[in-house]
Amino acid sequence: MQIIGVTGGVGSGKSCVLDYLEEHYGAYILKADELAGELREPGGSCYEPLIRLLGEEILNPDTGRIHKGRMAQKIFADPALLTQVNELMHPKVREEILRLIEEKKQDEACRLFVLEAALLLEEGYDSITDEMWYIHADEAVRRQRLKDGRGYSDEKITSIIQKQLTEPEFRRRCDVVIDNSDEIAETYKQIDAALAR
Repeated sequence: MQIIGVTGGVGSGKSCVLDYLEEHYGAYILKADELAGELREPGGSCYEPLIRLLGEEILNPDTGRIHKGRMAQKIFADPALLTQVNELMHPKVREEILRLIEEKKQDEACRLFVLEAALLLEEGYDSITDEMWYIHADEAVRRQRLKDGRGYSDEKITSIIQKQLTEPEFRRRCDVVIDNSDEIAETYKQIDAALAR
């Protein structure tokens, strides 16, 4: 089983790449953010610890589930709290990722395991992948996608981009660069070529 890590800046179009890998290569796709969301659900390994740390006001009173907006509001107002939440969540997410990798290694049908996360490099996931792919798109293209697709303001986009790794850093630390600035057919050709190697 080959393990590929997929990363890139906001708006680079990582989802299109993941969809193609799943549909055309039968890849098992694991999105770290979605996994973190599952661990925050009632019964998940982060649910109780987060309530102990942040208080019951982060819960949705109707469902008993953690309200993402309330949690975000609380932790982004307090950098120390954000650090504590990250220290709680990241090891649990990593533990579950490693468990799923081991599980999929036992499945002969699973030839390609793709792990996607914005912070793959920052969190040291390049040490558990066979290859790191950087999905690149020109900044102007990314900005337009985020405005059209998510309704983000220029200020919000700039703020997110400034917190992410720089273009040279992504390129330096990844094995494969997929340029997703132009026609999607061009992106698919690059993916095919990368896997053909």
